[in-house]
Amino acid sequence: MPGIRADILLSFKREITGNNIRIMNFIDTHSHIYLEEFDADLPEVIERARLAGITQILLPNVNSTTIERLLRVCNEYKGYCYPMIGLHPTSVDGDYEKELAIIEKELATSNLYIAIGEVGLDLYWDKIYLKEQIIVFDTQIQWALKYDLPLIIHSRDAFEQIYEVMKPYKDLSLKGIFHSFTGSVEDANRLLEFDGFMLGINGVVTFKNSPLPEAVKHIPIERVVLETDAPYLTPVPYRGKRNESAHLKYTLMKLSEIYGVLPELIAKQSTLNALKVFGIF
Repeated sequence: MPGIRADILLSFKREITGNNIRIMNFIDTHSHIYLEEFDADLPEVIERARLAGITQILLPNVNSTTIERLLRVCNEYKGYCYPMIGLHPTSVDGDYEKELAIIEKELATSNLYIAIGEVGLDLYWDKIYLKEQIIVFDTQIQWALKYDLPLIIHSRDAFEQIYEVMKPYKDLSLKGIFHSFTGSVEDANRLLEFDGFMLGINGVVTFKNSPLPEAVKHIPIERVVLETDAPYLTPVPYRGKRNESAHLKYTLMKLSEIYGVLPELIAKQSTLNALKVFGIF
């Protein structure tokens, strides 16, 4: 199975402040910087991410139309950007079998992909294709087991359905990330039942009046990874503008505040957590 280089653990950037060594490198575990929103300035976006301390950017797929873009960016920034492959639930319709066939072919013929994602259920817009979404989600869970790859799970207005689909797999060797967690303490506790999974925290945790900080307090720091979901879910102080990986530092600083620990600890532990999911340990 392909993986992120373990030696990045030895290359944390040291920022000297007085007599203190500040270790502030970390991973963006979920970013769509291959989308057209970044066509005009992707090199600058990558450079800003590097300067912000981002050591790796992990890119989840959406559907068959995004695979070429995804692979092009990962090839151009090989060793920095890593591809995942999956069918996003909002791309599921009555013609889902054709889309699944394309994704399955990619899995069977390439060893480039570090995870299956993003996959899951999304009932925000409507429930017309709920049955089809469940079939597609379950199929991709089985692929994760078959290919021994992590699973990146999208859930929007579908927590109970996600949990029910996942429950039969609870005692198997699945691992991955519950992407963009925004639930309650009770929701977090139920997801933490899946021992191989981390909870992805992004810019939503910085939003004014967001209940997420209270839930995060109850999530062990050993079960959290950082993500942007760029170009979406931009953190304060840039909310309303296009998100990018460099903005991940604002999520990190908010988690530092919530947990009452130094930012360096959040950076290091979240990196260790990400590396654990993607097959390093």
